[in-house]
Amino acid sequence: MIEVRGLTKRYGDVTAVDDLTFDVREGLVTGFLGPNGAGKSTTMRMVLGLDRPTAGRALLHGRPLTSYAEPLREVGALLDPGSMHPGRTGRNHLRVAARTNGVPDERVDEVLEQVGMASAARRRIRTYSLGMRQRLGIAAALLGDPRVLLFDEPVNGLDLDGVRWIRGLLRSLADEGRTVLVSSHLMSEMQQTADRLVVIGRGRLVADATMEEVLAGLGGRQVRVRTTGLDLLACRLRARGRVVRQVDEQEAVVDGSDAREVGDAAHHLGLAVHHLSEVEQSLEQAFLELTGDAVEHHGGTEAVSRTSVEAAR
Repeated sequence: MIEVRGLTKRYGDVTAVDDLTFDVREGLVTGFLGPNGAGKSTTMRMVLGLDRPTAGRALLHGRPLTSYAEPLREVGALLDPGSMHPGRTGRNHLRVAARTNGVPDERVDEVLEQVGMASAARRRIRTYSLGMRQRLGIAAALLGDPRVLLFDEPVNGLDLDGVRWIRGLLRSLADEGRTVLVSSHLMSEMQQTADRLVVIGRGRLVADATMEEVLAGLGGRQVRVRTTGLDLLACRLRARGRVVRQVDEQEAVVDGSDAREVGDAAHHLGLAVHHLSEVEQSLEQAFLELTGDAVEHHGGTEAVSRTSVEAAR
């Protein structure tokens, strides 16, 4: 697994990562989420030994990555597909990485086929689209058949078919027992793919929980109920310590409860219930609630709207 303990990175007076501690477990896809500037990329670079932490440590299977003689066989990473040498062919880019890590050339052709880039392998990287560079970067991450994989925005530049492919790839890697950490801003993709989430904001840990726990509000479940006796039901639920937020005269949302408790309370009061359901929160909603105080740059919606109106005139 990946073990992060007290990881801290400072650049002068700026603290990019602040005392982070979490684990990334084998056999799971772990989503690594946070607003822009939260410290995700810096954390991943420290895990890979590319940046030296100010304090703390990051271990892969109990050892720092720098202690491995052939690191590509232990961890594969996709961080910046734009950093590839544009004059090399896709195959030569992978062959250089393979030879410096003791990986046979046959493996190069295997991963090119796996990511769907075999037909473009002899073309110069400068001719590749962003999606093709992403696929080549993923091939490089898979090259050493590593136990640990880190992907930063892996679906960036991919078309719909590519997005579905990477979703299946991440799932299959985890099912093989590998450790998979994925950073992404696409909440809908993370909701479909990740088993567990590590959320950070301003360099600090905000949440470390399963997808189900995050979607449930980390313990704060919600129920939507509609009944003609709403005032009576709300009084009963508030007496039990529940928060009842009224939508209209007959409908309310109950925080910290479940459908069974609300339904039983209505039944004991002899109330007819016209609607009763547990609210399914999207990951986007949960993420915004968790990181609302950690967003450094908010868009000015009023200014944007005003500019749009003036442009329309």
